[in-house]
Amino acid sequence: MKKLTLGVTILLLMALMTACAGSGGSGGDNGGVSQGGSQDPTNAASPSAETADFKKLGDEPLTLTFFNTSGTFPDVEFQTLIADPIKKKYPNVTIERITPAATTTNEEVLSTHVPDIIYSSSSSHQKIIRTGAYEDLRELIKRHNFDESRIKPILYDYIKEMTKGKGDQIYAIPFNANQHVLYYNKDIFDKFGVEYPTEKQLTWDEVLEIAAKLTRTENGVQYVGLSVDNLTGLAKGLGLPYLDRETGNAALDTPEWLRIFELNKRIFEIPGYVTPEGTWNWGRDHFMKDQTIAMRVTWLANMVGPLEELRQQGVEFNWDIAPAPNFKDQLGKTREAQIHSLSVNSQSKHKDEAFQVIAEILSDEGQRVLARNGRVPAIINPELEKEYGLDIPVLQGKSVQNVFIGEPLQEHYIHPYELDISTRLTEAAEDLAVGGLDVNSAIRKATDVINKDVETLRTTLGQQ
Repeated sequence: MKKLTLGVTILLLMALMTACAGSGGSGGDNGGVSQGGSQDPTNAASPSAETADFKKLGDEPLTLTFFNTSGTFPDVEFQTLIADPIKKKYPNVTIERITPAATTTNEEVLSTHVPDIIYSSSSSHQKIIRTGAYEDLRELIKRHNFDESRIKPILYDYIKEMTKGKGDQIYAIPFNANQHVLYYNKDIFDKFGVEYPTEKQLTWDEVLEIAAKLTRTENGVQYVGLSVDNLTGLAKGLGLPYLDRETGNAALDTPEWLRIFELNKRIFEIPGYVTPEGTWNWGRDHFMKDQTIAMRVTWLANMVGPLEELRQQGVEFNWDIAPAPNFKDQLGKTREAQIHSLSVNSQSKHKDEAFQVIAEILSDEGQRVLARNGRVPAIINPELEKEYGLDIPVLQGKSVQNVFIGEPLQEHYIHPYELDISTRLTEAAEDLAVGGLDVNSAIRKATDVINKDVETLRTTLGQQ
C-alpha cells in the first residue's frame, strides 16, 4: 500500500512539474523566444508537436491589439470575422481594435502603439515594410507547425514576391482573396428599361453599350451608367505594374497600358458621364448612398461590409452581382485578387499568441466564418465557396455564385515606390476626363512626372 501511495505521489509531482514547465498562456513568459524574436537554440530543430505548443493561448486573460493599415474593414466585419470567433474559441482572449483619428498616418500609429496583429493589403504593405513593424514569420510558422500548403498560391506567391531576393522574409499570412465583381443597381435598370447583367461575363464593349443607355439626367438627377475605379481599376484586368521592377521607372509606355488609357477615355466620352460642373470620378458613395450609379466594378471587400453596415442603419436598395467584365481576348479571367493579410508586430510581447490567433483564423472553421460572411477564403477548400454569403443578411437573395465566375489574377509585384506615385494615375485619369489630353499625351505626362517622383524617392528613401 505504501509503495502504491509513493508511486502515485511521484506521478503527481512529475505531472505538476510538466505543467509548470509548459505554462505561459498569459504571454509573460518568452517560452524559449528572446525579445528580439529569435528561437532558443534548444528548440532550433524541426519543431515537434510538444515544442510547437509551448506557448499556448492558455486560460489567463489576454488582450491582443489589432490595427488595420489599409483595406476596407468596417467594425461589423472586425467583430464578425475576428473578434467574436476568437472569443468563442478562446474565452480568455480579447482582440481589441486600435482606431486612430482619420487624419493619423499608419507611420504615426506604429510609432506610438504596438498593435500585436497588423491587417494590411497591397495598399500599404510596402510602406509598412519600411517601418520595420512586420515580424518575419518563418520561425513562428515552423514553431507552430503552420501548414502553408493550404493557402491559395496566387495569394501566398504575392506575399513571397514582396521580399524575393531581399531576404525572402514572410511578412504576412493571407486573410482573404479580395476579388472583383460587377455590382449593379436593379432599380436604375428598371427605371430605364434595360435588361440586367447575367452570369455571362461581359466584354468591355458590351458593358459600355449598356452604360451609355443608363447615363442620363432624369427629373434633375444625374445617373451614371458605370464606375470602374478608373485607370488603376481597369489595369487590374491585365495585371499591370505601375513601375518597372528593375529600374523603378514608370512602366506606362506599353501596348497594354495604352489599351487601358484608351478604354478609360471611352468611358469618359459617354454622353453625360462627365457633368457640366466637371464631376468625373464616381465611386462607392455614389453607388451605395446616392444610388445614382447603375454599375460599379470593384472589389468585394470594398462594398459588402459597407453595404451590410448601411443595411443595419435601415438603408437598403435593390442591387445584385455579376461577373467582372474584361477585354474580349481576356474573357475567363477577371481582375487581380487583392491580398488582405494578417501580420505579427515585430515589437509585440505576444508574438506566439498573435500568430496562434492568425492560425486559428486560417483554420477551416475560421475561413468558413469568412466565407459565410462575404469574404473569399484564403485557403484551398472548394467546399467553402458553396457556403459563400450564407450568414450575412445583405447577401441574401443575391447572385453570389457569380463571384466565382472567371479566374482571378495574381496581384502584380508592388514596387516599393508604387504606393507613393499612385496618385499620378488619378491625375492622369483627370487629364483624360476634363483636362483635354489625348491618351498618348496623358501617358507621356504621367510618365514624366512619375519618373521625377521616383528620382526624389531614391534620394529620400534610398535605392530600392
